[in-house]
Amino acid sequence: MSETNVQSLELEASAQGSAKSDVLDQLLKPEVQEALTVLVDQLPKLSEMMALLTKTYDLAQKVATDRVLIQDMVGGIQEVVKPLEEKVKGYASAAIEANDRAENSDSTIGLFGMLKLLKDPELQKMLRFGQAYLDILGERKK
Repeated sequence: MSETNVQSLELEASAQGSAKSDVLDQLLKPEVQEALTVLVDQLPKLSEMMALLTKTYDLAQKVATDRVLIQDMVGGIQEVVKPLEEKVKGYASAAIEANDRAENSDSTIGLFGMLKLLKDPELQKMLRFGQAYLDILGERKK
């Protein structure tokens, strides 16, 4: 062997020896021994937790890679969202149409027209909702 190879082997051996002595020095410390004792006492619980985590991870992997389940979940969400979307579109189109009608109308609403509007069932429904909403807000402030 060449002289550099021998020197590198000697350095490596001394490094391993010092690493072993460092580990032994650490193990001789009382706080390390106490921590190891606690760890050994908790090993059954840690083993049980690891088994549970492994099962949870496996289930999550199955769920994440199951295309049929993902498609079913997306379909279920769409079934819930679609009716809401249709209602929102209905309200939006009604608001746009009402705005267009109001802009194209030049009629004035007088006192008798207001009294007639107060009898409208939709306005009554909206006024009852507004009153209930204001009552709830008042109760919550107390």
